[in-house]
Amino acid sequence: MSAIDVEGVLSAVKRVRGGVAVSHNKNTAEMKTVRIPSPEKVVLPMQQHIGAPCTPTVKVGDKVSVGQLIGDSDKYVSAPIHASISGKVIAVKEIKLPTGAVSQAVTIESDGEMRLFEGVVPPKVETKEELFKAARESGLVGLGGAGFPTHVKINVPPEKPIDTLIVNAAECEPYITVDYRECIENSANILDGVYKLKSLLDIKNVIIAVEDNKPAAFTALKRIADSEKDYDDSVKLMVLKSRYPQGAEKMMVLATTGRKVPPGKLPADVGCIVMNVGSVGYIGRYLRTGRPLISRTLTVDGSAIMNPKNVRVPVGTSIGEIINFCGGLMEKAEKIILGGPMMGIAIIGTDQPICKQNNAILAFNKRDTEVKPETDCIRCGYCSLACPLSLMPTLIERYTKARDIDKLSEIGVDVCMECGSCAYSCPSGRPLVQYMRLAKSVLREAGANK
Repeated sequence: MSAIDVEGVLSAVKRVRGGVAVSHNKNTAEMKTVRIPSPEKVVLPMQQHIGAPCTPTVKVGDKVSVGQLIGDSDKYVSAPIHASISGKVIAVKEIKLPTGAVSQAVTIESDGEMRLFEGVVPPKVETKEELFKAARESGLVGLGGAGFPTHVKINVPPEKPIDTLIVNAAECEPYITVDYRECIENSANILDGVYKLKSLLDIKNVIIAVEDNKPAAFTALKRIADSEKDYDDSVKLMVLKSRYPQGAEKMMVLATTGRKVPPGKLPADVGCIVMNVGSVGYIGRYLRTGRPLISRTLTVDGSAIMNPKNVRVPVGTSIGEIINFCGGLMEKAEKIILGGPMMGIAIIGTDQPICKQNNAILAFNKRDTEVKPETDCIRCGYCSLACPLSLMPTLIERYTKARDIDKLSEIGVDVCMECGSCAYSCPSGRPLVQYMRLAKSVLREAGANK
């Protein structure tokens, strides 16, 4: 893909510090999304979001329809779960998620009908409050991978006035192309979502940000920015230089507005809401159809995959079934990752289900999973230069090994977003991201023991 001619559109306001130039490997960028056949069964965990898990609202033997509520919570930071196929509930039991967490899950056996629940109707949304309610009832969580409930993100307290909505179409992780395909295939939904959010949330400015290595997405998004709905010219397209992890929320705020989100704060604290382009497109689609979040698009790629594809799958479909739909494995997969190679999670089996926040399945052969042999730190400083948050990873490693709680607190390890730039740039093969996670765990344990 060639670079975009940025004439006539906005350029980044501020260059993001650090980061790394990764190989993009967007092999599926020009592959149209295909829909997988309805699976014979789905397993729907009650924990598919950041926040409180849901409690099943169905029991074994119940018959359910597509879009029917099967799990909910009375906690604010949570998101309901809906049936992604029609059929009969055959199990309600605990399963282990790829993160290692244990969650209750509802297993539905398909009746082959994909019968739509009669309660699925377009919501009436004319006020801000109705938008919050609709976003929650839809079950929408951040589709970029974070899984934060959308109704919480957009319901900002009055004391934090929001003036800018940032639509994140950067998709800087290697291999993943679902946002790119969303821009090309569903731009009408994105357009509806952008202007509905802008109007109902009373936001003055919208910035749609895309990296300069996605020309087809740029063309589709420019039509949204140039829409006749933009009567006051407040919706702008911004082209960013391609660099990882530019798509991270705080990095995106800095690049597009020049505002720095303080440690421990959120974009709302500097007047911004950042939403993944897929989430915005989903809002446009949901307000028109009323279909809750019961399916999602995934990139299936990697050196061990026979036929890489972008696929649309019902939530709860097993990873193995999706890989088989893509021709299976052409050789043994040494590593299978949910998400991207930089921030994804390696899994030990393919019988686990796809959740709402998953955006890719990557399977790699042995050649592509070889890691640098770990050697002593040579104090080159590359990890610190690469860190977009100005942390010092080698110091964090040292203090973690020493269990020095005071120093770990002082150095600010909690702000680390685990982007992996430090480990990627380390010539000594130090497992720096693992030390970051361990450091956070050490701090949590220390806090719990006080």
